[in-house]
Amino acid sequence: MRTLIIILALIIVSCKGQKKKSILTKRPPSESIITSEYELIKAEKQKGLLILFPCFPCDAKNTLSEFKISDISIENEFSILAMNLNQRLFLTQIEKQELVEQLEKIVSENNLPKENVFIGGFSSGGNVSLLISDYLIQNESKIQPKGVFVVDSPIDLLALYKTAQKNLKINFSQPSIQEATWIKNFFDKEFGNPKDGITNYENNSPFTLETQNIQNLRNLKNLKIRLYTEPDLKWWQENRKNDYEDLNAYYLKKLSDKLKTEFGSKNIEFTETKNRGYRANGERHPHSWAVVNEKNLIKWMTE
Repeated sequence: MRTLIIILALIIVSCKGQKKKSILTKRPPSESIITSEYELIKAEKQKGLLILFPCFPCDAKNTLSEFKISDISIENEFSILAMNLNQRLFLTQIEKQELVEQLEKIVSENNLPKENVFIGGFSSGGNVSLLISDYLIQNESKIQPKGVFVVDSPIDLLALYKTAQKNLKINFSQPSIQEATWIKNFFDKEFGNPKDGITNYENNSPFTLETQNIQNLRNLKNLKIRLYTEPDLKWWQENRKNDYEDLNAYYLKKLSDKLKTEFGSKNIEFTETKNRGYRANGERHPHSWAVVNEKNLIKWMTE
């Protein structure tokens, strides 16, 4: 089991308001609640709620350690709900329904805001954020997101499969080979080999570039959307022998273009960063929560 988790851990794969609000600098009191399902940092005065989803092998504790959003969020009277839901590259319909019921229960029991809600996630957690935001709106949930953001997420599952095939042929590094092997085997089992058809990939992906499919994001038209990534090609070539077209960054840019065409450019923001990607332990890695500028994110949420 531990070996599996290690392998899974390797998966890599401006909206401007009419009136800008200043960002507060003095943190008011807050309440912390930790359960097996989530960690909640509850602002004393609540203007909104930020829901966060972790990367594939991660949890709420990891999220709040890697993403330094807590203080500034509470300063600006946004409670933070960091979920433990992980090991999801997509959500089945049953999983979506169960997650909505879980979120509604958490929000109700803790008297959290239902409307001024923002949802975001890192890596596979970004996939979850997009898919569940669409589902919340489609089904008129009590929780209605105002915005959603993703951080270097593998939004195109078909592309992820093909990159895995390519990495297996390159046979460059053990981490890359382990990751690619797991991805290929997992998707072969869940969706089948794409050469036999890609419908299952389209039905479960936030985005499929090959067919320009965004059917799972159609209900996000009126939301503020941000896509974060750090396409450090030098790092990826040195560590994985990957080209730009193999990176999450490439597909996030293509999704940004597609959404701007379909929804209009007003609410869609694509952010590429440079040299921000570092893990909390100091390790250089462009696939990190740290590519997000927390102050700028809060400003976007409060505009």
